[in-house]
Amino acid sequence: MQATLALDLAPIARADRWRPAELAFWLIPVAAYFIFPENLVLLTQIAITALFCLSLDLILGYAGIVSLGHAAFFGLGAYAAGLLAAHGYGDPLIGLAVAAVVTAVLGYVTSFLVLRGADLTRLMVTLGVSMMLYEIANKLTDITGGVDGLQGMEVLPVLGQFEFDLYGKTAYWYAVAVLFVLFWVARKLVHSPFGLSLKGIRLNVGRMPALGAPVNGRLSTVYTIGAAYAGIAGALLAQTTQFVALDVLAFNRSAELLLILVLGGSGSLYGALLGTIVFMSAHHLLSDLNPQYWQFWLGALLVVIVLFARDGVMGGLRGVQRRLDAAFGRTK
Repeated sequence: MQATLALDLAPIARADRWRPAELAFWLIPVAAYFIFPENLVLLTQIAITALFCLSLDLILGYAGIVSLGHAAFFGLGAYAAGLLAAHGYGDPLIGLAVAAVVTAVLGYVTSFLVLRGADLTRLMVTLGVSMMLYEIANKLTDITGGVDGLQGMEVLPVLGQFEFDLYGKTAYWYAVAVLFVLFWVARKLVHSPFGLSLKGIRLNVGRMPALGAPVNGRLSTVYTIGAAYAGIAGALLAQTTQFVALDVLAFNRSAELLLILVLGGSGSLYGALLGTIVFMSAHHLLSDLNPQYWQFWLGALLVVIVLFARDGVMGGLRGVQRRLDAAFGRTK
């Protein structure tokens, strides 16, 4: 019995091992800090957006839950951390924890509405939740600041030691550290039996109950986790900029996030990170080179990537790896 169980868990253990390419990938943020010291603000935004995109990948790429209102959790997390800091509770880690709890509660409550329908219904429900929160934040000007944004935040040093400086050094390492820790947790999650059950639900939801998997329970759980991740990303944005604008709840933020995930490749975790890096780097470079028509060139770049790289950037990299393996006679 124990031998059979160990044999069944062996593939999961192999998938959970860190590969050299993964370790090399996480050296990129370290190298970027020294190579682009004048662009730490942009790099911090990339790290925050990558975490936000990772949260969508958990619910869409692994569970197959389509969402057009994921900014609801991002914005709620930003306002939760922002309001704490504006009222004298500016400890960054406490702000992240509160944002995670508040958004997880909202995610859990709304998950029952989201799971009642199919893809189109889920799109409408998630979009509706996001629109309601946007309008609430817009009307409660005494609390949120409305269109003027939430100001007057005072964020304390991280761990009581590292103050947020004008150059963005602390903000960058803070965002990267949180991204890495939550990525590690997400990686453990998707390589666990729970994560495998999510893949099974996405591929064939009809058969999973016969295998003893509680479909709605699993989907509700991962939706709650994804909401908490998005809330933490929003809290990071609020803390590192010490300002919360109303557009954290805007529809275009959700739509852009979905575009980034498709660009990078859903269902791989690293696709969310790579898509964010490619999209935001291209956005920055093209807007500098051609301020008037940068959106055209960005759109053309996205079309080319989608046409020639199946399943996004991550799919393209997998294709290159397969060709190299075939050329050198390597097998997995």
